Amino acid sequence: MCVGCQAQMSSAQPTQKWRVISYIDGYNLYFGLRDKVRVRGPNNTQPNVHWRKYMWLDVVRLSEVLLRKDQVLIRTKYFTSRIRGKPQSEMRQGLFLDAISILPNIEFYWGTFQPDPKECRKCGGTAFHPQEKKTDVNIATQMLNDAIHNNFDTALLVSGDSDQVPTIEMVRKVFNRHVVVAFPPRRFSAEMQKVATASYRIGEDKFKMCLMPQKIKLPSGIEISCPSKWT
Repeated sequence: MCVGCQAQMSSAQPTQKWRVISYIDGYNLYFGLRDKVRVRGPNNTQPNVHWRKYMWLDVVRLSEVLLRKDQVLIRTKYFTSRIRGKPQSEMRQGLFLDAISILPNIEFYWGTFQPDPKECRKCGGTAFHPQEKKTDVNIATQMLNDAIHNNFDTALLVSGDSDQVPTIEMVRKVFNRHVVVAFPPRRFSAEMQKVATASYRIGEDKFKMCLMPQKIKLPSGIEISCPSKWT
């Protein structure tokens, strides 16, 4: 085969795409969306109430639409904890987690809720407010483990939690990998923006592209629906 033919074959071969793993802080994303809904406009109006529908979000699709054309999503890692003590919230979260559990190439990493005692300034009594634990550590350990094993070229972190700044710094400086931060609505960290390869806010146009069907059939045959509060 002549050199010219070899060159033509080489140029015809598809360019290899950069591998991406997305790391989604479930609560940071959820509370960012919730805070966006609760924004008050003139005369105490709620101009963003329609954002509730974005709670029923295909998180794998969201990861995909945030990529460049020269990137490919190989896995989505979703970090969250089961709500306890609020039956309606537990029900909505349960439906959502069941729905996204059947998405392709998704993995779940679970934290826990622990009581956090706080003293009331008025009466001096103690109230226990549940706080999510382990998510920050879970994200850090998964991203570092994937960097060590060369599982990605770029880490896509969906969060605005500045606790991940040391993780981003290590992945970039020690392992020479890219880390892109996608800030959920109403979430931002100047520290994360400073140390990341790139960062941006997720706009409504991206969320519009990533809604799940209102009704979803699980592998068990059970059909679930988007919670009415989110429609």
